[in-house]
Amino acid sequence: MADNTFSALVLSESDGKVSGEIKTLSDGDLPEGDVTVRIEYSDINYKDGLIVSGLGGLVRNYPHVPGVDFAGTVETSNHARYTPGDKVVLTGWRVGEAHWGGFAGKARVKGDWLVPLPKRVDTRQAMAVGTAGFTSMLCVLALQDHGVKPDSGKVIVTGAGGGVGSVAVAILAKLGYEVAAVTGRADTHDYLKSLGAAEIVEREALSEPVKKPMESAVWAGAIDTVGGATLSRLIGQMAYGAPIAACGNAGGIKIETNVLPFILRGVKLIGVDSVMVPFEDRLRVWERVGHDLPMDKLEDMIGEIGLDGVMEAGGKILKGQIRGRTLVKLG
Repeated sequence: MADNTFSALVLSESDGKVSGEIKTLSDGDLPEGDVTVRIEYSDINYKDGLIVSGLGGLVRNYPHVPGVDFAGTVETSNHARYTPGDKVVLTGWRVGEAHWGGFAGKARVKGDWLVPLPKRVDTRQAMAVGTAGFTSMLCVLALQDHGVKPDSGKVIVTGAGGGVGSVAVAILAKLGYEVAAVTGRADTHDYLKSLGAAEIVEREALSEPVKKPMESAVWAGAIDTVGGATLSRLIGQMAYGAPIAACGNAGGIKIETNVLPFILRGVKLIGVDSVMVPFEDRLRVWERVGHDLPMDKLEDMIGEIGLDGVMEAGGKILKGQIRGRTLVKLG
């Protein structure tokens, strides 16, 4: 394949149905941007599953190249921050959604959307982290910024078998927190314990509707990747002043709660967005990832596919059938 051509997963839409096909594209097909990156790895996130399945109305214009994350090497640059050969990572900014993304051999984007990779992190590891791990670290920082320390008490992570939850468990455990991991899958128990979970909480224990305005105070902090009934129950179980970092809605967008946990216990519900995070904050997150994420544990989370496996993997992640992180190898 010539240097200016590359393979890409291209989505098409017909009669409301979305299909994907691997095609050969050239540099001239790429959208506008001031940096062109030769991609080495991308990954599969929940949003990727929605996009390749044609759900959620996230993509408005077809044909479209999906993939919300990528990491690789700068090939050409008109941006002051980057020169050819630089290793970079991209997550967020609606790439793969409103702008062509990472399920391709190359991408052209705004340089302001990129982040230089820390020296401790290579492109494969960066995509093992990806949006999921980036979000996990944002959640950990939110808890720490609100005073949660390893000796504060138990920290609970919901949806712990997924990408965000897995990385959150590993980071918290390395930092010395006592982590309770919530999962509905028996086959993830040993996996979560290997990441450092001290306790497994069955999903059913938090899925029943709220029955009391407040329950016994159990958790010093929480990272919730699920939303819905699970988040509703957690709010009433938080200790005095405890924060919840909420970053997902796989269990639904509606919650049932009341003001008592907030005005009697000072519970804090913190929304965590990973898409529009400013550059300086992104640098902080990636530096913390390089320092705080145990890379040996990260390797245990990884599965790897090629472009030809993306459509199937996208369907599986929506059904909760993917454990940990799935990389898409492009380089």
